[in-house]
Amino acid sequence: MNKKIAMVAIVVTLGIGMGYWWSKSQVPVQMPAADTYSSAPRVLFWRNPMNPAITSPVKMKDEMGMDYVPVYADAVGSADNLAGTVSIDPVTVQNIGVRTAMVEQRTLARQLNALGRVDFNEQRLARLHPKISGWIEKLNIDETGTQVKRGTILLSIYSPDLVAAQQEYLVALSNWESSRNKSALNVLNSARERLELFDVPAHQLKELKLSRKIKKQLHIHSPFEGRVMNIGARDGQYVTPKDEIYLIADLTRIWVNVDIFEDELAWLKIGDQAEMHVRAQPGRTYQGKITFIHPVMNSKSRTVQVRLEFDNTDLSLKPGMFANVVLYTDSQPEALVVPSEAIVRSGSREQVFVMRDVGKFDPREVTLGINADGFTQILYGVKYGERVVTSAQFLIDSESKLREATAKMIETKVDGEAEPGKMSDMSMDDIRGTASVDDRKPGITGMDMSGMEVGE
Repeated sequence: MNKKIAMVAIVVTLGIGMGYWWSKSQVPVQMPAADTYSSAPRVLFWRNPMNPAITSPVKMKDEMGMDYVPVYADAVGSADNLAGTVSIDPVTVQNIGVRTAMVEQRTLARQLNALGRVDFNEQRLARLHPKISGWIEKLNIDETGTQVKRGTILLSIYSPDLVAAQQEYLVALSNWESSRNKSALNVLNSARERLELFDVPAHQLKELKLSRKIKKQLHIHSPFEGRVMNIGARDGQYVTPKDEIYLIADLTRIWVNVDIFEDELAWLKIGDQAEMHVRAQPGRTYQGKITFIHPVMNSKSRTVQVRLEFDNTDLSLKPGMFANVVLYTDSQPEALVVPSEAIVRSGSREQVFVMRDVGKFDPREVTLGINADGFTQILYGVKYGERVVTSAQFLIDSESKLREATAKMIETKVDGEAEPGKMSDMSMDDIRGTASVDDRKPGITGMDMSGMEVGE
């Protein structure tokens, strides 16, 4: 009996010891604070899905049975978000096709479009007239459009005046060789100058001096390389100094005249660059510049003629052609530009969406400059190196305006809650007591309504 009691005592003692040891070995579990469970976004109010201006402090349905949409505290008005900032998850950004471009610097110029007319370069145009009267013995170049080089013999002409001048020169040359005095030399020089004034070429003068024989024909040479645009005489024809024998044009440099309206003249200056396209050369762009601005305005068309000069080494430009010309004026070097499609125009203002972080887009009002080559100059609003949205920005813009309107409504609600409401501290008895008997309308006080019935 005693053994049983002893065994029970031992078991009880061991049980108590094990229980005490187990309780000491357990780490106490700390219950999370109440703020731990408050990490979920707080709902500020509920918004009508069809009309964002209609809100409700509690969840409800609209007249169509659609659930109101919750508006959370961290969706708008947070410390790092501006009003209208849009946050989109990367999957949605990919699905709606959002693309961005970097704000960069480049030279930008204002573009003026005009219709041009290709014309001869008057500085490279020659009209040949004989300086003596006579008969054309031989017309070496007898086809219009023929390409000639500088010094090419165009024709041979016979003139009695030229024959007489040669005879004088030979006599003077003979006298100087025999006397070798100063007066004979002066006469010889005068006779030679007369032949030079008749445009007798140097090789014919040399032949005359060596052969001592009178040349019946005078050669007329081309003054420069070009094309014969007109021939005014034929073989055997009698010509005088007033007759134009040849019209020769150098077409390697060509002029293009354009008409510019008077309100665009302030942007133009000599040296501005120009581009030109003609229908005869599709896809080809000619580069030129402004070389002259006429000082007189056309009173009928109210335009001023501007002259451009282009290289035409391959002779692909023909005088008389029409051309589409683009003038690049008011050049802005190192202008801050963005693609033109990034601009969101809303009538009274222009804005872009700047990607502040992955999936976060801030609306930014900007001041625009000139527009050219698919780029728009930004005078104020963005910085170099920032990225702006170039596609799907209208979807982002609609969401941004919605969030901006929501933020303004939240501010209104918060301002209303910040001011202590006078009605909240008043009882219904106090409210009823605010209106005195004297303020009530006559005829209402003490009226017995019990006998009145509502008509069917």
